[in-house]
Amino acid sequence: MKTKKVSVITAIYNQLPMNKIFYENLVKNTFYDFELIIIDNNSNDGSREFFKSCDVIVIENDGNYSYPFCQNQGIDAASGEYLCFLNNDIIVSKDWDKNLIESMEANELEVATSCGIERIETKEATKKIKRKWKAIKNPLSLFGFNDINLRLMHKLMYGNWDQYTQARKTEFDRQILEGFVGNTVVIKDSALEKIGRWDDRIQAADFDLFLRTKERHLTHGDIKPVHIALDTFNHHYIRLTAKIKYPPFKDKNNLISLDEKWGKETQSKYLPSDA
Repeated sequence: MKTKKVSVITAIYNQLPMNKIFYENLVKNTFYDFELIIIDNNSNDGSREFFKSCDVIVIENDGNYSYPFCQNQGIDAASGEYLCFLNNDIIVSKDWDKNLIESMEANELEVATSCGIERIETKEATKKIKRKWKAIKNPLSLFGFNDINLRLMHKLMYGNWDQYTQARKTEFDRQILEGFVGNTVVIKDSALEKIGRWDDRIQAADFDLFLRTKERHLTHGDIKPVHIALDTFNHHYIRLTAKIKYPPFKDKNNLISLDEKWGKETQSKYLPSDA
């Protein structure tokens, strides 16, 4: 029985080809019934219109807002037991939500992330997969990020995507590693009572989230720090829009750095060595 209610929250600004690929795979590969909440930061390439044509919730912003501001907008609109904060430039694996939630339940986690190119089981394995992705992405990116090119990058990287991710599921079933991969963050709604919502002053929100769960774990012991589910792998194109000039954040005057909030000493103490 598909009993879990999942809310997927994703902020976008343009990237129509990627948005279509993201949505296609989300619908195809998500196990539980889910609601998709799109926070559109005033896209002008048809992305807003595309998602409005789908059976999803679209929050229409009048400009470009920071990541945590948008995620909190999503929380306000969400009804799920599990809140899934996904980047739009990812391809999810088959049953990604079921696998991640089962790992969370088995390991008594209220906040977890998938693994991916940014971090897998060891530093050596992570370096290897990063090198492979760069070798594929960098030359192909010279031809742009259209639908055909994006799909080709993914195909060359993994071959058979379902086989690749299922092999990881089999090898690393319910194994976890303390840390985070920020493109796919799942928070059980009960965790919000302990750690609160995203801090909308911090654009490096995944780092801040880890630090807050770590501090709460050390001071109260009622929640575990963020962990990576090694059996759930989502592909992230990583800095897909590095060459695109985003409009300035409308809430830029509200933002502070991670150092201003936490200080370097606390970060060094709390963060995993390879975060």
